[in-house]
Amino acid sequence: MAENKEYFTQSVQNGTIQISEDVVSTIAAMAVMEVDGVCGLSPNYSTDITEMLVKKSLMKGIRLTAGEQESLTVDCNVIVKFGQSVFELAKNVQDSVKSSLESITGIHVAQVNVNICGIALPKDTKK
Repeated sequence: MAENKEYFTQSVQNGTIQISEDVVSTIAAMAVMEVDGVCGLSPNYSTDITEMLVKKSLMKGIRLTAGEQESLTVDCNVIVKFGQSVFELAKNVQDSVKSSLESITGIHVAQVNVNICGIALPKDTKK
């Protein structure tokens, strides 16, 4: 397999299925980006917005932690658009990520933690 890659393994009737951590992160990132009011993902709390817009860094805003009994905790560092209800948006991100990961991969998602790392202002208010 790939070097230094983590895999989520599920036993099925005819063998095993291994899903790369990169695949799971990509699914989670795409689920976050589908939520209205999300501007992007941030690799950490102090990321420049131009760095955030690079597609390669999309998955860096997602951190996965495998728990006991084949459960998963997902941490999402989110940049929101100005004027959005932060609590409502965070709840929508949690629901979207959990639903997408469980339906696509079959992995049980125990928690989705949403970290609001910044607010993107409209272009006309920036100076």
